[in-house]
Amino acid sequence: MTGKATAVDPDESSLPRSLDADPRNRAIDRLLAAMGLLDDAAPLFASAGAVPRAGALLAIPALVASGVLSVAESIYGSLGPAFYGLRTTIVTFILLALLRIKRPEALKEHAPADLGLIVGLDRAPEVKTLRRKLTRLAGLRRAERFGRELARRRVAERGRTLGFLYVDGHVRVYHGKHTIPKAHVTRQRISLPATTDYWVNDEQGDPVFVVTAEANAGLARILPRILTEIRALIGPGRRLTIVFDRGGWSPKLFFAVIEEGFDILTYRKGRFRKIGEKRFVRRRTTIDRRLVEYRVHDQVVRFLKGKLRLRQVTRLCDDGHQTAILTSRVDLKDIVIAYRMFERWRQENFFKYLREEYLIDALADYEVEPDDPTRSVPNPAWNEADRKLKAARAAVAKLEVAYGKKALENPEKKRATMRGFKIAHGKLGKELWNARMRAAELFAQRSQLERRVPVEKALDGKAVVKLAPERKHLTNVLKMVAYQIESDLLNSIRPHYARVEQEGRTLIQTALQSTAAIEPKDGELRVTLAPLSSPHRSRAINVLCESLNAAETRFPGTRLRMIFGVAQPPP
Repeated sequence: MTGKATAVDPDESSLPRSLDADPRNRAIDRLLAAMGLLDDAAPLFASAGAVPRAGALLAIPALVASGVLSVAESIYGSLGPAFYGLRTTIVTFILLALLRIKRPEALKEHAPADLGLIVGLDRAPEVKTLRRKLTRLAGLRRAERFGRELARRRVAERGRTLGFLYVDGHVRVYHGKHTIPKAHVTRQRISLPATTDYWVNDEQGDPVFVVTAEANAGLARILPRILTEIRALIGPGRRLTIVFDRGGWSPKLFFAVIEEGFDILTYRKGRFRKIGEKRFVRRRTTIDRRLVEYRVHDQVVRFLKGKLRLRQVTRLCDDGHQTAILTSRVDLKDIVIAYRMFERWRQENFFKYLREEYLIDALADYEVEPDDPTRSVPNPAWNEADRKLKAARAAVAKLEVAYGKKALENPEKKRATMRGFKIAHGKLGKELWNARMRAAELFAQRSQLERRVPVEKALDGKAVVKLAPERKHLTNVLKMVAYQIESDLLNSIRPHYARVEQEGRTLIQTALQSTAAIEPKDGELRVTLAPLSSPHRSRAINVLCESLNAAETRFPGTRLRMIFGVAQPPP
């Protein structure tokens, strides 16, 4: 972490105050909240040794530095009179995500008093309380503004390092009772009712912002909207390279994107002329401290009748497979182009990590809202007719093969004429004739149907609805902030931990889950973690603690400066 992450550093008069003397008994503050005289309980910390999961306090400096609390206050204002106010709700949700308490319902498995010690309260909010707070925030319908402002702050702080942005969709499958639009689930190779979120990540794999597509719009349709968001974040005139997969394939779209001042980097879709193996050149270099070696071929290709001129870098794999990459970047070496394209798998790994560690696919609520009834969708009747036609044509092809085989094996001495052959195989010939007539009939039936129809017609009277996106988008944004915090902590130990790429996040998780002693004293909040499983892991976390101490962060809502350390192991 760089710079000081002091939380807003307000005047004494603006800090929340408490009339309770005992941090473990907040009866007076709860009474004031019930009377409508308290918007958010002030954090009061009690001295305690061996507090379970108190290592999560390591995340507070990065949480404060992210600006999530000040942005939330500017966007949402207040939750009204409450013991668990806006600041407490945001801090609690992010810490729970980092502790892998992945959804509010999981709180019932943890002692509220133990979790309360971490956030300076006598008890952490329970399941129904946290769900009610999230519902209250979602009801204001400001999640997109919230996420956009957080992205603006992050880009303002780190935007100088942005050169490549990776865009990809993540499909969340829905198993409820409502009929909602379907999307293709790549990992299951089937279309299922689902909602598609499109994430924009930087070249390190960290998320920048997320948007939810209307009716599972494909990448080619949603990309212009995403580029509008990116342009608003980075300002006019700046040129970035947008990296995406074949889902965004459209030469017309490429031309429009380049005209808007962006560069593209994507895979080539469809068939293309293979390149002779002798024309490939072996390249070798070091990129991002990694040794990279490819066999590549570089050439210029044209689309849209020569109107669009792009560069095609093709990689030859050891098994002879050729992967073609298209880009508008002419200033980079061919091996760099290939490397940046293949780094798209960082985003795939990001989705996998969020599914497993943050339960990003969890259903946030069961609410639905009306969808556009005039939206065009594939006609189910046409699809059914097409399925039957394909089956009929397959039956015709099978009979034709059998009939041809009989003709090939026909003994001419016994049946020298075609009439004799037809008589001998009359049953098979009749089956083939009937199959052809059936296929022609089905083709005529399909031709009378529209290929796409309004969704209200396709659902045949059922309600046209979609999942309410607001609460899910809000939880996505908060989990995104939690992931960014984890990444910031990881970057702090990167120079001091040799296996950071292999097990760095595991080490950070272990530290956040650690038992720690908490001691508020003389304007400081001292957090002393228990030793980790090995000396070199404890040393890495101790270096992290020194970095966090230099930030001089104050716990949100207090003037307590946070001091971190790792206890010495017993002899």
